[in-house]
Amino acid sequence: MKKLIIALAACVVSFNAAAGGNIANGEALAKKYNCAACHGADYTKSIDPSYPKLAGQHADYLAHALKTYKRGDGPNGRANPIMAGQVKPLSDKDIVDIAAYLSSLPSSLVTHR
Repeated sequence: MKKLIIALAACVVSFNAAAGGNIANGEALAKKYNCAACHGADYTKSIDPSYPKLAGQHADYLAHALKTYKRGDGPNGRANPIMAGQVKPLSDKDIVDIAAYLSSLPSSLVTHR
């Protein structure tokens, strides 16, 4: 019984690590696709006030937003030609990795009251 509990705990830990995304790969992808060009070098000072601050955002929110840009205009999608072009080549894993990286960055965003 003890071995079963240990095996289950190991599975949960490895699932959570995979679900959280690979921060190092996310950083490499953010650099490759030059996210900083619009969202700022530290992802907190966008070049346009209508562009969101990305650093410190919740990873699940970021992943959802990227997936909706990839889905495009229409039901359950977002219409933005720049973002659509940026996310088109990304796999679901790439999106989770980028979200994990951006969420891990320091930020002045308030997430708790």
